[in-house]
Amino acid sequence: MTVYTNKKTKEKRGGFHILMPEGTDLMIRLCIAWLSLFGTLMIASASMGQALNNPLYLPLTIIKQVVYLVGGFIAMRWLASNFKIDFLRNKNFPLLALLVIAALIVCLFFPEVNGAKAWIRVPISTVDVSIQPSEFAKIMTILIIAAYCGDVTKRFRSTWDMIKVPMIFIGIYLFIVVLLQSDLGSMVVIFAIAYICFMIPSHPQMRKFRKWLAILMVLGIIMIVFILTPYGEGIIRKLPLKDYQINRILSSINPFADQYNTGFQLVSGLVAFATGGWTGLGFGNSVRKYTKFPAANTDFILAIVVEELGYIGFLLVFIPYLLIMWRLFSYASRIRSEKAKIILVGTSMYILIHCLFNIGGVTGMIPLTGVPLLMISAGGSSTISLLCAIGIAQAVILQYNNGEIE
Repeated sequence: MTVYTNKKTKEKRGGFHILMPEGTDLMIRLCIAWLSLFGTLMIASASMGQALNNPLYLPLTIIKQVVYLVGGFIAMRWLASNFKIDFLRNKNFPLLALLVIAALIVCLFFPEVNGAKAWIRVPISTVDVSIQPSEFAKIMTILIIAAYCGDVTKRFRSTWDMIKVPMIFIGIYLFIVVLLQSDLGSMVVIFAIAYICFMIPSHPQMRKFRKWLAILMVLGIIMIVFILTPYGEGIIRKLPLKDYQINRILSSINPFADQYNTGFQLVSGLVAFATGGWTGLGFGNSVRKYTKFPAANTDFILAIVVEELGYIGFLLVFIPYLLIMWRLFSYASRIRSEKAKIILVGTSMYILIHCLFNIGGVTGMIPLTGVPLLMISAGGSSTISLLCAIGIAQAVILQYNNGEIE
């Protein structure tokens, strides 16, 4: 066991530095390792139903997930060791934001999946590998706000002059994602992350902007609550959305109104939750995954987790999320650098928003958004994206522990 001495606080820390450099947070490392293992096991179990008619589906799905994890861990380790806060001031930083825009546009040249053109598909032999650039746009949203709004001391002619660069980049992300790609779920996540991150900078010229954001949020919540009542059905049908998006909203209000068609997925998920109870049917014993249950190993994998492992299984996912967010907020409360605060809080909100949207959608509390359960749902982009975000957050923690930032 090695011992790490914090140069700033002389605090002694334990070892376990195989996956991450010494000086990063041990609790976060352990939670990420657990979520990786647990997620892979649940993806394997949830994929069994889809493997009935295709024997290669299960091994290929597991191999792909392991490859994604290995690639994600390499990226996380590299970022934790090499990312520096000062890079956000580098003249080459905006090129990353432009690269994400280019990737989002490239998606438009590929066939749509489930009504959205949000993926770049790379066929490799019999394996279909896809990349979803909007997942990386979520990280860039955090970094852009940190770069242009954090630790700003000079006075601008107007608030717009201070926020125009991040607003333009994020506005372009949202425009492409929601209007061109028809990916409403990613749009909402990016918007929510940006909203929280804009609330952190303490520059006096940000106060008025934050007030307008707060008013906008209150009005939005009131509108959403009204729309999700039975009285809002007429408004929902007039919204400029695709049919499948409107059906998702209507299904969340009453999934049993059309339980064998538009409400089938949600009703199946609710049945899985009810069947699981506290202890579940046992690992691998899900019944729903052998039916025509859509997205059993992706967006709705939580239903399979609860059906097999009960609400104890739910806690095995939710508690590590809470621990990671707690550690990120713990460091954010101590660090004075606003850029660092935005990165840590933004990463925490990235996890929380995904968690709330996925759980809310699976349980029918909110409309389905197609937002995956990070590290648990099968998928390369969401897995690698989160591991990159954790790597950047760990780099901030490492720099703080080494006394490089205050």
